[in-house]
Amino acid sequence: MERLRHHLLETGYTIDGVRERLGDVAASALAREELVPALRATADGDPLATLVRLWWLGVPVPARALPADVLEGALDEGLVRREGDDVAAAVHLQPWETEGPGGYLVSDRKVRPGDPALRPDHVVGAGGASANLAQLVTRRHVGRALDLGTGCGVQVLHLAGRAGHVTATDLNPRAVELARLSWRLSGVTGVDARVGSMFEPVEDELFDLVVSNPPFVITPPGERTLTYRESGGGGDSFCRDLVLRTPRHLAPGGQAHLLANWLHVEGEDWRERVGGWLRETGCDAWVVERDVQDPAEYVELWLRDAAEQGTPAYAEHYDRWLSWFDERKAEGVGFGWITMRNAGASDPVVRVERLTHQVELPVGAYVDGVLDSVAAAHRARDLDAARLRTAEGLLDERVGLPGAEDPMRIVLRQTRGLRRSREVGTVEAALAGVCDGELALGPLLNVIAELVGGREIPDADAVRPLIAEGYFLL
Repeated sequence: MERLRHHLLETGYTIDGVRERLGDVAASALAREELVPALRATADGDPLATLVRLWWLGVPVPARALPADVLEGALDEGLVRREGDDVAAAVHLQPWETEGPGGYLVSDRKVRPGDPALRPDHVVGAGGASANLAQLVTRRHVGRALDLGTGCGVQVLHLAGRAGHVTATDLNPRAVELARLSWRLSGVTGVDARVGSMFEPVEDELFDLVVSNPPFVITPPGERTLTYRESGGGGDSFCRDLVLRTPRHLAPGGQAHLLANWLHVEGEDWRERVGGWLRETGCDAWVVERDVQDPAEYVELWLRDAAEQGTPAYAEHYDRWLSWFDERKAEGVGFGWITMRNAGASDPVVRVERLTHQVELPVGAYVDGVLDSVAAAHRARDLDAARLRTAEGLLDERVGLPGAEDPMRIVLRQTRGLRRSREVGTVEAALAGVCDGELALGPLLNVIAELVGGREIPDADAVRPLIAEGYFLL
């Protein structure tokens, strides 16, 4: 396996190498699952083109195009199979960008129109959801980490350099098998891989960090279940149960980062629905909805994912799925992330919000600060004595008529982190200009009262929302 890894790196079979070899047009087309431009770009059959055609495009290549020892190793590991004088990929082998020298992921090839139906134990490769979770996870070093539902093993590649010990689990034995190949090809060692459902393989164990890109897809019970994306349960109960069970496996101060879907139900506030899950855990929590789809969009997304469009069962499956949503008065499905921290507090705080704009990446570089701000705003007892600092990169934007004494509106805008914006009054704007951690908030508000001519000044507690959202730091 080491010889194959060396050949992949030496040949340039990396994210940047493949993109450069294909060119912008073919690379963009390939992202849309259009293969013709990429096939044209790799027709020369040079060493890198051979690897791209074999393991990314799924096209047989002459056996002689691979070095003999590389071919032998790939055959022994089950990565390729012989077809006469050619070899064909038995799996999808994709480069993946990590903080190390280069990562590789072994999975099944993404299904394309006309392909046979997916096998129930299909192992999906890394994609947008995998990248989103990797961007969310805290960058601080931890002792013990758990990748719950490891799939092809992608999150372990990111955790390997930031955790003293990594445990990875999956219900699908084949996923664990392919994940082990991914780790070996990526030079990652020492992973404790176990087969089992949910937290069963790690019962009674505690972790400093839990990450999971679980089977969150909401499908009607009784449908054919694809292990990698759906649990077979009803509604969003799987995500709720995952949230409720996670705290039992968090060490003091431990954090969890989860991706999830949740229903928007007629007559219910989705924030209260999802927030209710978290308020039962005893953990500080931060929930962010990044997108929401109506039921038809959602069904179409996952029918395309399984390449069911154009099949005889497509319309029937589509109709049955929509009927099931109608029965539950579901108006949409939210996509987002959930972060939990076992803070050991008697008054856990839960923040639920929607953020659909672009944020600074990686979120993991500042996610601990987000949790700190939310908790500080909730737990600070005497804000009058607090010495606040204005967040770095905060802008004061004012809109008004030419020559007017006062602006029509003032907006504080963050240029870093979550890049929030909030319309504020003159007092809050003035406060943002003077908070440097030297003076307490109460005296500062008194000074501002004099400067603005004795206008009514909010008490210190009115600043709590601005602390929770990171405009001011305690």
